[in-house]
Amino acid sequence: MSQLSIAPATRPLIGTVTVPGDKSITHRALILGALAEGCTRITGYSQGEDCLNTLRVIRDLGSDVQEFSDGLDVTGKGLWGFTEPSKELDCGNSGTGLRLLAGVLAGQKFFSILTGDGSLRGRPMGRVVKPLREMGATISGRRNGDLAPLAFQGGALQAIKYESPVASAQIKSCVLLAGLFAKGTTTITEPMKSRDHSERMLKYLGVPLQVEGCSVQVEGQKSFEGKPIVVPGDISAAAFFLVAASIVPDSEVLLNGIGLNPERTGILDVLSAMGADITIFNARDESGEPMGDLRVRASRLRGTTIGPDLIPKTIDELPILCVAAALAEGETRITGAQELRVKETDRIHAMAVELAKIGVLLEEQPDGLVIQGGSTVFGAQCQSYGDHRVVMSLAIAGLVAKEPVVIEDVDCVETSFPGFHGKLLDLLTNSR
Repeated sequence: MSQLSIAPATRPLIGTVTVPGDKSITHRALILGALAEGCTRITGYSQGEDCLNTLRVIRDLGSDVQEFSDGLDVTGKGLWGFTEPSKELDCGNSGTGLRLLAGVLAGQKFFSILTGDGSLRGRPMGRVVKPLREMGATISGRRNGDLAPLAFQGGALQAIKYESPVASAQIKSCVLLAGLFAKGTTTITEPMKSRDHSERMLKYLGVPLQVEGCSVQVEGQKSFEGKPIVVPGDISAAAFFLVAASIVPDSEVLLNGIGLNPERTGILDVLSAMGADITIFNARDESGEPMGDLRVRASRLRGTTIGPDLIPKTIDELPILCVAAALAEGETRITGAQELRVKETDRIHAMAVELAKIGVLLEEQPDGLVIQGGSTVFGAQCQSYGDHRVVMSLAIAGLVAKEPVVIEDVDCVETSFPGFHGKLLDLLTNSR
């Protein structure tokens, strides 16, 4: 068990920081690169443990992946080029990796098993198993397939029209990936539009795909060629520095090459509504994804409302937005966020308990939190719950505490942001 102690910041955060490549895009680039024909060169990819587990899985399925100084070369063998693995395929702590790979393995012609660590084996998988079974997949698992490990017998899939009960990029992407192997045209419709990294990358790679409102159609059994993919910086990782620079007086931080997918920029919308001073410049497009540079300066934040319409665009950033809310003037209400209860941990409960330890006044609700801003933040001994976003959010809160905030069991940060603490210290050192 490791520990992280964050002392109160005695100087502003100044300088430029580079964040890891986008996790969501990296997972998709690795998987689709392995399913393409020919070489896919991936630059800027996330080297967090979640994505490295997906990399190991595609290697275990027979993909040739070569590392070079700036990225990876994935040599794909086409849709049915994988070979039957001789062991279980371990996704570690990554729900994205497991759920996306489930869509791929459902359409293969061999037996395989997907598993993960204790946390992942406790997270719901029935939401992807259900549509895959409707497509004809043979899947078994704990609680009738609601929990991993999941075993796939493999076989022919048929296209379906599926209405997802929730807006989830993981469910949508799983169905679309399975649709690549299905006979006919697969359609998935969501109640609200979730992040669209899969659609953008499939289109970029030349896969026949149509998007209309909240519905996406993919034509099955169509091969596609590998192409270079540039992975932008992860806006979910950038979020910690956006909030840190906003709440530590006199700070000014530049973040280069950040992904600005409209379905992911809810963090910018919310912080702007709270009065944050954030400027976007040098906007461009790479591999079908918008990206740009961000400059954030310290400002006085005010409370806001984060309702169900914003949740799909802010789901990963809500823990750090709780910290912003605690330091803002006035009340912040978060509603419609019950999906947070089935992440790496119950993030609603985790943030409520740990923020209360450091003096934040709040109320935990079934689908969110009510946070009273303007709190005086004190030092405390905090728990991580094995969740990387909880650790990093509490670390940022520690910058404005009266005494050090000590967080236990922080190795989980490696799943998404190796070197996070060092980058934070560098920004403080630059202001000397």
